[in-house]
Amino acid sequence: MQTNLRGRDFISDLDFSKEEVETVMEVAFDLKRKRALGEPHAYLRDKVLAMLFFFTSTRTRGSFEAGMAQLGGHGAFIDSETTQISHGDTAKEIGEIFGRYFDGIAIRQCDWQFGNKYENEVAAASRVPVLNMQCDIYHPFQCLADLMTIFEKKGRDLRRKKMVVSWAYAASYSKPISVPQSLILQMTRFGMDVVLAHPPEFKLMPDIVQQAQDNAKKYGTGFEIVHDMDEAFKDADIVYPKSWGPLVTTTDKNEGKALTEKYKSWITDARRMKLAKEDAIYMHCLPADRNLEVTDEVIDGPQSVVYDEAENRLHAQKAVMALTMG
Repeated sequence: MQTNLRGRDFISDLDFSKEEVETVMEVAFDLKRKRALGEPHAYLRDKVLAMLFFFTSTRTRGSFEAGMAQLGGHGAFIDSETTQISHGDTAKEIGEIFGRYFDGIAIRQCDWQFGNKYENEVAAASRVPVLNMQCDIYHPFQCLADLMTIFEKKGRDLRRKKMVVSWAYAASYSKPISVPQSLILQMTRFGMDVVLAHPPEFKLMPDIVQQAQDNAKKYGTGFEIVHDMDEAFKDADIVYPKSWGPLVTTTDKNEGKALTEKYKSWITDARRMKLAKEDAIYMHCLPADRNLEVTDEVIDGPQSVVYDEAENRLHAQKAVMALTMG
């Protein structure tokens, strides 16, 4: 067990080593057990976390706020639009000042080619840990919750389990690429054979793909990219199909929309689920565009684990907060 996490930032999935992520999982399961038994676990009594949101949120805000309260502290919700952040507070000023007011700073800033840079600039000026609630490159807390859920459903030994991270069609907006990028970075470290499936125009950042390939090599796992959703789903143990924008290809909204419309057939339905193993699980970070990304039959069906996955956001985040802010 690694015990050197106090004061550490968690911005990239790879900021924590595989062994440190395993420590987070141990603590997360212990905190989940304590919550189930009603055992108090106020490890962060009198600590306050600044939760700075540039993007709207349901699960992230709810789970961080509830988690801080359950740990005996307080989560202060700060909206960029209703503060001076929208009128000129710089990243350095936020780091310097909030680092003196608060015991940790959590940020959600997903603007393409800006969010991660902003979070790192805050971290450089802050004397307290900076936690990434999602940026344009990574969504590390979602990925920790996903890993925790996979452990619960598929056991701790994930060698030779096939996990599919697939693009899916959605019409709502051009979603960040951070979830699939975090998934291929983290899951290649934990024994699974990861298959990334997407139409050619929806590629991920080349350096992230390279890091995933390096992880697969280091840990003796598989990592491959395919452009056919049916092919990807065959004999899968875990399927994680979600939409993301063609941001690496184009940042033009009209062009992006036109590219997305070409691939309406990329939906997870009962037929596709039958291509996977009989006991395969369906995962999604939510919210899903129902009957576009996934049919109601699948997301509300027996193979779906989306609510357990959403719950585990709470426990995984509490573990990181307790370990870094304690």
